[in-house]
Amino acid sequence: MNSKTQMTRSAAQRGFTLIEILVVVALIGLLAAFIVPNVIGQSEKARVDLARANMNAISTQLEMFRMHNGRYPTSEEGLRALVEKPATARNWTTPYLSKMPEDPWNNPYVYMSPGINGPYDLISLGADAREGGEGFDADISFRDTGTQ
Repeated sequence: MNSKTQMTRSAAQRGFTLIEILVVVALIGLLAAFIVPNVIGQSEKARVDLARANMNAISTQLEMFRMHNGRYPTSEEGLRALVEKPATARNWTTPYLSKMPEDPWNNPYVYMSPGINGPYDLISLGADAREGGEGFDADISFRDTGTQ
């Protein structure tokens, strides 16, 4: 073999240098530093949006319960009245919900009737599952301000 062929073969077989590997790792680190926070924030925002959509669906079923029974479930009956027939329900024929609803953080929704600002209050306590909070830990409320 001639020397030119030997140099080409040895250059192809030598692999990456430590500097090249460090440059690639640094670039991956920089990309991750910019991309990961945006992706993480989007999943929590999606949970907040899902909680609002779920509360809207629960509110629709609460309205159906009211139309059939002439009232909203009491605070004592809670949202369980949409899954199992309460003793005092007049025209409850089928479950309004297939199971007890949980917010996207796997916590039960808070239901109060009568509510502070209407016939009922429906609240998700957010990511921290405690009253109050800021950001994604903040409470998410669906307050019906219609008439009874």
